[in-house]
Amino acid sequence: MAQGAGRKGLWGFYLVVSAVLFLSYNLLAFLFENLKEVVTQLISYTGEGSKFVFGALGDTANKNVGFVFATMVLPTIIFIASVFAILYYLGAMQVVVRFFAKLMSRFMGASGAESLSVAASIFMGQTEAPLTIRPFIEGMTMSELMTIMTAGMAHISGGIMAAYVLVAKVDVIHLLTAVIMTAPGAIMMAKMIVPETEKPATGADVEVVVPKQDVNVIDAAGRGAIEGLHLSLNVAGMLIAFIALVALINGVFGFVHGHAIWNGRAWFPNSLDQLLGWIFSPIAWAMGVSWKDSLTVGNLLGTRMVLNEFVAFAKLGEPGVGSSLDPRSFVIVTYALCGFANFSSIAIQIGGIGSLAPSRRGDLARLGMRAMLAGTLANFLTATIAGMLL
Repeated sequence: MAQGAGRKGLWGFYLVVSAVLFLSYNLLAFLFENLKEVVTQLISYTGEGSKFVFGALGDTANKNVGFVFATMVLPTIIFIASVFAILYYLGAMQVVVRFFAKLMSRFMGASGAESLSVAASIFMGQTEAPLTIRPFIEGMTMSELMTIMTAGMAHISGGIMAAYVLVAKVDVIHLLTAVIMTAPGAIMMAKMIVPETEKPATGADVEVVVPKQDVNVIDAAGRGAIEGLHLSLNVAGMLIAFIALVALINGVFGFVHGHAIWNGRAWFPNSLDQLLGWIFSPIAWAMGVSWKDSLTVGNLLGTRMVLNEFVAFAKLGEPGVGSSLDPRSFVIVTYALCGFANFSSIAIQIGGIGSLAPSRRGDLARLGMRAMLAGTLANFLTATIAGMLL
């Protein structure tokens, strides 16, 4: 079994490196440039709906208004969710997911069910992707459960990706590359931490099954819009609460910092940002970030883990944060933040996946911290390799 875990590890590392290397070739560069144009165009279409509802506040081209998060970013989530619902109804996404599932099952020796869930995680959220393998979750081995949890932690959903482009001004090519490249890394990290010691019940021929929820394209578009609305409201509420809580914690830190004086020096960090920067800056530097940027990037990595990736991307987009980083550091942190691995995701997965397989809720809880660690390491691996090639 140890040899099997080592084989998966080597293949995972090989696939990550090979896939990133392939991006330097003209054919794939051309493909990703066209994907970038598609995503950029989709974002621009969102503006038409936003302008109709919000007027000038929803017009991203209106230089007199400036950037308004609620009317320019949240509508993008609604529209992209609607587009993805249509693509799933038409069966287009199932074809793409099936391709990636076959690839990972063939080269990494993963079971059919876990390969399918990992492939679905490239495009779907951490609670939606397991729906594709719902009939198999109850009978999965601990290692398989670890893999599907890690994949959820290591990826972001397609519906939220466009929002990161707007809020953090990141290149969509890097986001697309990150979610694809992280898939083999997620399997590799999961199998290294929880090796397979049992015999999986599924082979490589598991079919992509996404439950039909819609009667036609219009119904799919409407359902996707409603789901996108719920997601955007969750994002808005979460940002309001978490950013306010960070400000509260920073106020407490600042008070203690001002009073913890010894021999004329403060012996306590003046903010949560500074504390997280101290803790994670060596990791940022080890990934290839320049030392002058390591404190800023370390803070963003810590924010992603303690709070969530949306708050981290929002901070990256703040004036004087992302713009202060050198281009290489900016790209590395973009890859490193591109995942759901944080403490709140543990609860989300226990609740979401646990509702699909109630008898496995205890196993999900036992694997939660390890899955978050594996997902984080998968993101850091992809970021490190991307940094090596810049």
